[in-house]
Amino acid sequence: MADATIGTPEQLRDPNYTPALYQAIPLGIQHVLAMFVSNVTPAIIVAGAAGFGFGSDSPDFPELLYLIQMSMLFAGLATLLQTITIGPVGAALPIVQGTSFAFLPIMIPLVAGQGVDALAALFTGVIVGGLFHAFLGAFIGKIRFALPPLVTGLVVTMIGLALVRVGIQYAAGGVPAIGTPEYGSLGNWIVALIVIVVTLALKFFARGMLSVSAVLIGLIAGYVYALVFTDMLSLAAISSSCSSAAAFALPQPFKYGFEFSVAAIVGFCLMAFVSAVETVGDVSGITKGGAGREATDREIEGATYADGFGTAIAGVFGGFPNTSFSQNVGLIAMTGVMSRHVVTFGALFLIVCGLVPKVGGLIRTIPIEVLGGGVIVMFGMVVAAGISMLSDVTWNRRNMVIFAVALSIGLGLQLEPGAVQYLPDWLRVLMVSGLLPAASIAIVLNLVLPEELSDEATEEVSGGLSGNGQGSLRRDGG
Repeated sequence: MADATIGTPEQLRDPNYTPALYQAIPLGIQHVLAMFVSNVTPAIIVAGAAGFGFGSDSPDFPELLYLIQMSMLFAGLATLLQTITIGPVGAALPIVQGTSFAFLPIMIPLVAGQGVDALAALFTGVIVGGLFHAFLGAFIGKIRFALPPLVTGLVVTMIGLALVRVGIQYAAGGVPAIGTPEYGSLGNWIVALIVIVVTLALKFFARGMLSVSAVLIGLIAGYVYALVFTDMLSLAAISSSCSSAAAFALPQPFKYGFEFSVAAIVGFCLMAFVSAVETVGDVSGITKGGAGREATDREIEGATYADGFGTAIAGVFGGFPNTSFSQNVGLIAMTGVMSRHVVTFGALFLIVCGLVPKVGGLIRTIPIEVLGGGVIVMFGMVVAAGISMLSDVTWNRRNMVIFAVALSIGLGLQLEPGAVQYLPDWLRVLMVSGLLPAASIAIVLNLVLPEELSDEATEEVSGGLSGNGQGSLRRDGG
């Protein structure tokens, strides 16, 4: 709810209004705290998938610190592009940028077990995909017809389904522990469950910032429990991790080299479509929730440009794809403060954190089981968000068949990657993600199939379970 002590209702709806510094700075940091965990989690997951980063005795230990550092730094810089703007780049709105979960199902198979050597191709894909994303800004309004809720909801649901396994593995003890007696132990699950219980309790029974930052506080609770009651963590380990990290460090351009990979480039470019549409939705949500109006074409185009260029610049220095963070849409609606300059202060806070590797050193000490509890909630919410988008679909027989075919092939390839083992490596990586085949099938079928499909045509393949849902056409008020 808007606070009259911050400004008048007209001022609070104005993106160019700046509250007093003693109010603006805490409000800006509040935006950062709402996305902090989600922003650094992909770096930890990619490092784990590559096979490094979960022990200070690992020769690749510094690389995880660097990836975390870049996640914070370039989330801050990309946010500045949105709030301050450079020419047509940026929406001049309170949009918070951060590392996107959407690209994880593409990144994980690209780096799986290959260590640091896989990062050159990965970040080259990030650069090219970011430039392509920026290119979409010139005509984003013209391609939205190809990505209705049926397609975007399916893709977001698939992203969540591809990631939920990661959450369970982490909660059970992490991939390196698979096959050992410790994997899936009661002690591991207690730590993860503490995070989940605290997160849910705050989400449902707290208000304001406590509710918005529920995942962050849940992780802190799990971290303290692991430190005090288990042998997962010790003060000596925390001290060692922080002391081994520098107090200040600048990013290094092309730190991991430059390598063209067809799978990486195609994957990042195709996922840019989904990210661009997500950004359009976030911009619309911000203007509706904060100012009570529709987003302008200029704002949507500027936001898409900032998404793309922010991602491309991040890729040069070893940062991951950036996108607008949806949780901040709800935060703006809750506070009623539309000031872009408030978010600028949050961006500056992120940049400072990104230039201090000791912050990454502290984050790295989070036990994998603690992180597992957090990502179970976060990735489950991704699935829920996809289902929420699908609720806007008119569930006629035609759309049911499109969804059924796309989901069956996409999810099936995720579950049984060996089915495409004879494809070229670049194509196999794209297929086993499940996302791209599902999205491609849904887009093509949605564009080419006739609008009507008879009930009889559906009954033939549904075994009597064809359903009667009408989606957005329901008239019973439900």
